[in-house]
Amino acid sequence: MNRVRLSLAVASMAASAAVAGAVWPHARDAGIVLAARDDPADLADIRLNSVLRSNPALLPDNIEAALASGDADLAESFVALAHARDIALSDDLAKRVNDAVTEQASTAHFAKGFATGLVTGNADDVASLSGTVAGDLFVFGDVRDVVREGKHLAMGEETDRLVLGLAAAGLAITAATYVSVGSTGPLRAGLTLVKDTRKAGRLSEGLIEWAGRSTRDVVDGPVLQEAVAAGSVFRPAETASAIRAAFRADKAGALVRVAKDVGRVGEAAGIRAARDTLKVAENPKEIARAARIAEAKGGQTRAILKLLGRGALLLAAGAFNLSLWLFGALLTLFGFLSSIKATAERATTSWLARSKARRLKRQMAAEVALAGPAGQG
Repeated sequence: MNRVRLSLAVASMAASAAVAGAVWPHARDAGIVLAARDDPADLADIRLNSVLRSNPALLPDNIEAALASGDADLAESFVALAHARDIALSDDLAKRVNDAVTEQASTAHFAKGFATGLVTGNADDVASLSGTVAGDLFVFGDVRDVVREGKHLAMGEETDRLVLGLAAAGLAITAATYVSVGSTGPLRAGLTLVKDTRKAGRLSEGLIEWAGRSTRDVVDGPVLQEAVAAGSVFRPAETASAIRAAFRADKAGALVRVAKDVGRVGEAAGIRAARDTLKVAENPKEIARAARIAEAKGGQTRAILKLLGRGALLLAAGAFNLSLWLFGALLTLFGFLSSIKATAERATTSWLARSKARRLKRQMAAEVALAGPAGQG
């Protein structure tokens, strides 16, 4: 009976060890993720480790794809990520990226981009954003957008309230920019980026929905309609002053915070990184997390967003699910230790029983030996 109980205890210990071996990697990863849950940059590193470990050729392949699409900025971001992780790239590939970046940074390319941004208000890189921001700093761009959307509002037509609110906020921020000699520049650039991304149809659905709610009360409709009726893009300074009166600064806190975070991304990682963030982020919290990643990773940010998508801005899995892995590991450990205890107890009991039996056997043998001579006498 003791041998059967000991065999069961050993089997239980072996089963617990096998389960613990299967659960431990998941529990370890869950613990690492939970420990880094408040640091988006660390979480991105954890996910990148997993992605790059399973496909070492991912970075060179993405660099080739970026070069093929004419996106030298993205290719350069992947090179920065490769260098940060000590991943070797061929000299030829590095040279091609460097040549492409040099070409896009040329004076002719910058001048063309600046003019495009100034005239159309569309920004795809530093040059075109510089033109877009210049147009907004001279209030032409924001006045143009407010007048256009304000007329739609006055006529009961479909109105892009997000562009309207961003442009009105931009006019107010522009005045502050001049007063503070540019100290609110990142915020001004952030407003322009969000507005331009919205106009280009590249803003995520989640942000469109959130911003639509947030900007509904930012502009005083009747005051704006009066300003638009009397205003004109040909009198930008006068029209801007009238429009500012319709802007409700006390209602624009959330919008301004988002624009500031977008500006932080642009300042730390580049304009296209900010645009990529606006494509994948679904709410202000995710944009704030992207800003922290950009400030920690700099030029690597676009590559990180390209590889991880929105996952770069989220906890890898629900905190509850991660906690379950840890709880399961603790239960498995408890079961393993309990099985060790039971095995030790039963082995000790079995050893004691065998020792007792051997002593009894020796004692009986001794008694028999003593009884033999006595009986003969």
